[in-house]
Amino acid sequence: MADEPVVVLISQDPRATGRAFEAMRIGVGIVAGENDVTFVLSGPAVHLLDADTDDLVDGDDVAKFRANLKRLGVPFHVEAGTVPEDADWNADGHEIVRVTREKIADLVRAARRVIAF
Repeated sequence: MADEPVVVLISQDPRATGRAFEAMRIGVGIVAGENDVTFVLSGPAVHLLDADTDDLVDGDDVAKFRANLKRLGVPFHVEAGTVPEDADWNADGHEIVRVTREKIADLVRAARRVIAF
């Protein structure tokens, strides 16, 4: 069942912990292995798409890995109710897919593997 994606579910706050970036880094490694990966940002993890990465733990690395994912055309599935109103959120124009908590649960159920941080 290689068609089933690996879901990388990130809910950690990148302003407070390096775990959010670590999840992104692991997910990029899985993508590099030519696997279908679905990135889901839930709760404060949506700040991984903040334009100003100075307030993020590992901010410079977050920006580099985001750029790699954008170049590869990998969208971020973002919990709809958590998207910030800030004009500079997602300023790099990454493709995002707004999803409900129910849709997140569906993605997790349909996944081959799940990595949750």
